[in-house]
Amino acid sequence: MATSGSSGRVPRNRGPRPAGGASPHRPAGGHGRRARAGAASVPALLGSALLVLAGLGCSPAHRSGPTDPTAAPVPSASASSGATPSSSGSANALPSGPARTGSPNATVVRAACEAPLPESWRSALAAGEFRAPTGQRAVLTEVGPRARWTVVQLSDGRSRRAALVEDSGAPRTLLTFTDPVEHQLLAADVSADGRWTAFAVLEGRTLDSPWSLYVQDAEGGMRRLARSTLPGPLPQPVVRDGSVFWAQGTGKGRATIFTSPIRPPGSGDRAPAPRALHSGVIDAPFAAGGLLAWREASADGRSTKLSALSFATLRPAGLPGPLAALRDLRSPASDGTTWAWIEDEQDAGEPRLVVWRQGQSSPVARLSGAPAAEGLDQLRISGELITWRTPEAAYALDLRTSAYTRITPQYGYAQARAGALAVAYNKDLTKGPGARSVIQVVRADRLPRLPKPRNCA
Repeated sequence: MATSGSSGRVPRNRGPRPAGGASPHRPAGGHGRRARAGAASVPALLGSALLVLAGLGCSPAHRSGPTDPTAAPVPSASASSGATPSSSGSANALPSGPARTGSPNATVVRAACEAPLPESWRSALAAGEFRAPTGQRAVLTEVGPRARWTVVQLSDGRSRRAALVEDSGAPRTLLTFTDPVEHQLLAADVSADGRWTAFAVLEGRTLDSPWSLYVQDAEGGMRRLARSTLPGPLPQPVVRDGSVFWAQGTGKGRATIFTSPIRPPGSGDRAPAPRALHSGVIDAPFAAGGLLAWREASADGRSTKLSALSFATLRPAGLPGPLAALRDLRSPASDGTTWAWIEDEQDAGEPRLVVWRQGQSSPVARLSGAPAAEGLDQLRISGELITWRTPEAAYALDLRTSAYTRITPQYGYAQARAGALAVAYNKDLTKGPGARSVIQVVRADRLPRLPKPRNCA
């Protein structure tokens, strides 16, 4: 769901920038440059979108032929790149300032320590490398629980397609794009039984390009769930309990979260219209255990907060622990037990990675400062493992040992999810359509603990 490649043209947001703050859908900062302390900076939640188009070096591609970034990402965009498809346009301004808990439980600091990438991890990643079909270039989009499936974009210079790889088998085509230059795979999710795949396609190279959301049946048939031409969050589909959930712009800076049941295409039954669940100035929602959560502007428009609904009831639901009191956090992520987000330090204004786990009395700041926390975004969580990317590289934090490591040589993307870890980057740091992309997919729950450095307090 994200790209570590650099060959794709960087998308441009041609919509007007709202005054007084950042849009909930607009990435912040610039690739390779540090965000200004105190500047309005609200990364979007769609990791897959960033990776599809952001690229390793964010170098533009020639317009004459198909282009491909190295690896693409769900899921949540980016202070690490000012050009990610995390938005189809601007929306109402979402103020961005230091995250506030609004509770007496202040964030405590328990700094993690950097460790070199251990040989055990290096070997496991090398053994899990995905080999694209001969003559084709692969872009990582999403990895499934325990690495049972991977969604990729494949191109051969003449055509481009979305494909699903199951249990290291041959790629199965989901959709061949009608325009191999402009159309790019944004994000995807697969049902628990592996039958249904929901995926989103951006129909242009700019953030305000139209997009379409599809659902494909492995037993045959496909239908388009939605198409949007209005500014708003790019779709990050969530498949859960026989339904697909997503958000799309509805005009005037607002967006709506929709759901649609998965029905067998071609069954003769007319699929019902998508059901609207919630409207506001919002980011794309993400799954957090039994909750669908998202970040949105408060009623007065002066701050942002987390909101959620229950997958079981489709009604608003309370957030656990101190999460409901948080304000102005960025890039939240969760696996249902562990929550992580980015906040700015009150004094220095430096971004820091904050983690809260069920059972803790207050959030814990685990990381701040350059280079690992400089421009960090695209947080992903799998149990004890948290991954993110910066303008320079991708990292992984092991909560069991409080050690973190740089997991890509340079640039790239790492994605943790439900017992899986996917890593993508360009080999030998080369750029352009001829660069060789590396995609590695492993069982995260089988990796040994990151060793804690001896000098780590």
